[in-house]
Amino acid sequence: MKEPMPDNHLSRADTFTIHLEQDPLLRSTIVAVAVLDRAPNWQRFSRTMERATCLEPNFRRRLTPGSGPLLPARWTDDPNFDLSWHLRRMAVAGSGELSEVLEFARIAGMTAFDPARPRWEFTVLEGLTDGRAALVMKVHHALTDGIGGIQLAQHVVDLDRRGSRRPVVPEPPPGATNDLVERATDAVAYDVGQVAAITRGLVGSIPDAVRGWVRRPLSVWGDVGKLVGSVARFVRPVTTTLSPVMTDRRLGWRYRLLEVPLPALKAAAAAAGGTLNDGFLAGIAGGLACYHLTHGSTVEELRVTMPISIRTPSDAPGGNHVTLVRFTVPLGDLHPISRMIAIDHSTKALRHEPAIGWSEAIAGALNLLPTAVAAGMLKHVDVLASNVPGFDQAVYLGGARLDGFYAFGPTMGASANVTLMSYRKKCFIGITTDTGAIADDEFFAECIEAGFAELLAIGQNGETPRR
Repeated sequence: MKEPMPDNHLSRADTFTIHLEQDPLLRSTIVAVAVLDRAPNWQRFSRTMERATCLEPNFRRRLTPGSGPLLPARWTDDPNFDLSWHLRRMAVAGSGELSEVLEFARIAGMTAFDPARPRWEFTVLEGLTDGRAALVMKVHHALTDGIGGIQLAQHVVDLDRRGSRRPVVPEPPPGATNDLVERATDAVAYDVGQVAAITRGLVGSIPDAVRGWVRRPLSVWGDVGKLVGSVARFVRPVTTTLSPVMTDRRLGWRYRLLEVPLPALKAAAAAAGGTLNDGFLAGIAGGLACYHLTHGSTVEELRVTMPISIRTPSDAPGGNHVTLVRFTVPLGDLHPISRMIAIDHSTKALRHEPAIGWSEAIAGALNLLPTAVAAGMLKHVDVLASNVPGFDQAVYLGGARLDGFYAFGPTMGASANVTLMSYRKKCFIGITTDTGAIADDEFFAECIEAGFAELLAIGQNGETPRR
C-alpha cells in the first residue's frame, strides 16, 4: 500500500506572503535574540537541534515558490540538508556588548534567505560581557508564527541546567520532490481535496441554514450582510498613510529593545478593565503620540496591523496560524486609561468579525491580485504590533539559562514593528524600524519607552477601573 503523501502545501495566507516578497520591502523574516547566561554546550545543543528538525521536518525542507495556479508554492525535500550550515557559532565582534549582537541580528534580518536551502539560520554568539552568550534566530514566517515558535521551542529547551533524556526520534518523513509533473499532479489533487472539503462543509450546513431560514428569514439575510461587510472591511484598499511624519520607506531596518515589568503592565491594563494586550497597544500609542508631537504633529490616530491567532488545539505545532487585522489606535491628548478603553473596544469588535473565519479564502482571492496592489496597501500601514506569550518559568538551552528574549518582526511595508514577548515576569519588547520612515530610531525607542512609563505609573498609583 502506498504511503500517504505528506502535507507539503502552504496555506493560502502563507502563499500570499511569499507572493508579496517579489517586493523586498515586504519580506517576512522574523529575527529573535535570546540572551544566555553562558555559552551552551555545543554538542548537546547540536543534538537537540538535530532532533527538533526531525520532529518538525519543514525545517529540513526548501520553500519552493509557485509559478501560477497550477504550480503553487510548497515544501520540497532538500537533498543537501546540512545542519552545520543552519546552526553556527562564532565570537561576537567588538567588546561583547548587546548592541553588537543587535547589529549582527539586524544585518541577518535584512539579508535574503538562500532559496536553495530551508529558510532558517541559528547563530550562537559567544564572548559577551560577564561570560554571557546570545542566540540569534532567523526564521521565515511561513515556518512558524509567534505562538507556534514557542510550541516548537519545547523541543529544544530544558527546565533545568542538567537537561533531560529525550526519546529517540525516527528519520523525518520524506517531503515532496521538485519534479514538475508531480508538482502539477499533487497541486490538482490538493485543490480537488480542498473543493471537496468545502463542499462537504456547505452540504452539512444546509439543514441548519434551512431551519434558520424558516425560523428567521430576515436574520439570515442580515448574517449574510454582516459577512459581506466584514470581508469588505478586511480587504478595503488603503491609499494614504495616516502619519504625516513616518511616510518614506526604504530597504533598511534598525533594531532597538525595551524591557517592561509584566505585573506592572498587567496592573496598568486592569486599571482600565482591560487586558495585557490593551496595555501593550496603549503604551505604543502613547509613545507614538510623543514622537509625533516632538516632530510638530498632533495626529489624532494611526493605523495599526496586528496578527490575531486562529490556531486551534488540533493544529500541529509550528506553522503560521494567524490572520492580520487593521484598525486605528487613538493618539491625541488622551489619558492612558481612556486610550486603553478605546483600544479594548476596537480589538474586541475585531475578534468577532465574521471575516476572520474566512481568512484563507480571502488570502486566496488576494493571491490573484498584482503584487503592487497589495504592496501599496501594506505600505500605508503606520505600525505593526504583535504580542506573544512566552514561558512563565526559567528555561535552558544546552545548559545555558535564557535570561532575555527579544523578537524583531518584519515591518512588511509599515514604518515600524513592535513585538512583545513575555518571559517569566518581564515583557521583552523588540522594535524594528524602517530607516526611511524613522531616521532617528534611538529617539523613537525613547518615545515608546516614555509611553510605557506613563502607562505603568497608573498601575503604581492604583487608579480604579473606568468604563
